[in-house]
Amino acid sequence: MPATIGIRLEDKSKWERRVPLTPADAAGIQACFGHRLVVQPSPIRIFADQEYREAGVEVSDAALDADIVIAVKEIPPALYRPGRVYVNFAHVIKGQARNMPLLREYLRHGCSLVDYECIADEHNRRLIFFSVHAGYAGTIEALRALGLRLQGRGVATPLAEILPPHAYGDLSAAEAHLRGIGERLRRERRPGAAPLTIGVAGYGNVARGVQTVLSWLPVTRVAPADLPAAAAAEPLVACEFKEQHMVRPRDGRPFVLRDYYDHPEGYDGCFAEHLPHLDLLINTIFWTERYPRLLTADWAAAQFRDGREPRLQVVGDISIDIEGSIQISVKATQPDAPCYVVDPVAGEVRDGVDGRGIVVMAVDNLPCELPREASEHFSTVLKDMVGDLGDCDWSADFIDLNLPPHLKRAVIVHRGELAPRYAYLAEFLDRGSLA
Repeated sequence: MPATIGIRLEDKSKWERRVPLTPADAAGIQACFGHRLVVQPSPIRIFADQEYREAGVEVSDAALDADIVIAVKEIPPALYRPGRVYVNFAHVIKGQARNMPLLREYLRHGCSLVDYECIADEHNRRLIFFSVHAGYAGTIEALRALGLRLQGRGVATPLAEILPPHAYGDLSAAEAHLRGIGERLRRERRPGAAPLTIGVAGYGNVARGVQTVLSWLPVTRVAPADLPAAAAAEPLVACEFKEQHMVRPRDGRPFVLRDYYDHPEGYDGCFAEHLPHLDLLINTIFWTERYPRLLTADWAAAQFRDGREPRLQVVGDISIDIEGSIQISVKATQPDAPCYVVDPVAGEVRDGVDGRGIVVMAVDNLPCELPREASEHFSTVLKDMVGDLGDCDWSADFIDLNLPPHLKRAVIVHRGELAPRYAYLAEFLDRGSLA
């Protein structure tokens, strides 16, 4: 039977203007599958309420009472209705302590939970994400931070003229501006001046967005082994780092990726070897405590002893695990104050980009800075999944749920019980976090 599918407003921050489904795609679902779509009114959503009405989609607070409630970010427990299905980024699969109360309430209310982060193919490749747009926005923010940092130290650079991503009308406007800055970098480069070096840790969807933005600039790409000697004609050098550049087997045997993921305890971090050659590090890796860090607090503190300072000026921590792979990432930030400086010797953290220490850009909702493009990209993928979610008989036992495999694998809770794939979360409901 047709289902009622609600789209909840986003209110986690004033920057959260994204939508899971655009007006056109919501209307298409109604036409193709016969499900009723209801959108909760929102004063800040990037697609206005009137755009949904004009597309033939109802706008009403009744969205919260729908059979299936879809959102982008976590839904507050006070809004849970018994037996309903909720679809969002839940941020619970690593046992995150901050969201265990939400998971507990899903169980208590007998709800079902589908997490976008877990919608993946048989090879565990994610099928729906905002990651690429996080890469776009995070790279723009990180380059801007580097420009402002250098300018504050008396080094004139057009990079300081880069705007925050949200200040551009759209991504094409950002691209046009950065390409213009790139031409100026090329023209104004002083003969014999060393290039600025940018390291990109990771090669997944986030890194794809990073590399796209870097392609708008005059960048020479080098391998990690060539980074120490890099002195290219271009004003910027970029280097991509994979797992084999980040860790080393303890017993001297050759690096094997599958073995590293299965037995990370047999590997030591070696990324510190690359840090002295970087002006900017952009971090995009997935990390848990099982794996070595890229940048430790001890390494950072050692760089400032005896009056010395490192070459590394800025870390663009797009992954932003607090005190995680970048141990000096001590807090997440918002787009209106994206950076802080960590003085690892004094143990001080100051907002902005000035003063002794290393600048950290740690905005944790980067796709919000490009809300329209991010929403359109996400909705294009989600629209083909919502029909299956609406057609599903959610009253059935988990084993009998008539969902495609990629969606069934993303069901974390079903009718108030952890799905077998996520039974391990039971131990974190009362004692905290894996990460």
